[in-house]
Amino acid sequence: MVACSIVQKFGTVDLDVKGRYIKFMRPLFHPALEDIRPEAILYALSDPERVAIFAKLATAGCGGTCSALADLGDRVIPKSSLSNHFKVLRESGLIRSERQGVEMRNQTRCAELDERFPGLIRSILVAYGQLPGQLATN
Repeated sequence: MVACSIVQKFGTVDLDVKGRYIKFMRPLFHPALEDIRPEAILYALSDPERVAIFAKLATAGCGGTCSALADLGDRVIPKSSLSNHFKVLRESGLIRSERQGVEMRNQTRCAELDERFPGLIRSILVAYGQLPGQLATN
């Protein structure tokens, strides 16, 4: 009964084999499409590192893990900065993240965003020179 109420309040709960400890994982926030604001998108993509991360994810066509997207060519983003960048991208509505074991898989919401804000994402990526190929519509 305790675990059930904890799950309702905090999200995912893992019990060890003997049930002596509980590990909490805070649920990830993903805004609904109608709650995504253009100013949140513009803020999230105002940082060149976030734009580069988002562009790699958008042009990949399939989801990527956080660690796989840390390499930006001439430098590697530290894990602490990387997790904050993904949080900003996720909470602005640009990406959807899902836990798979110890990894976090990320996918863009380009198709949804293009329906709501036609051409916005493509225009921003073009302005940054970050649109090397076909923009994936995941």
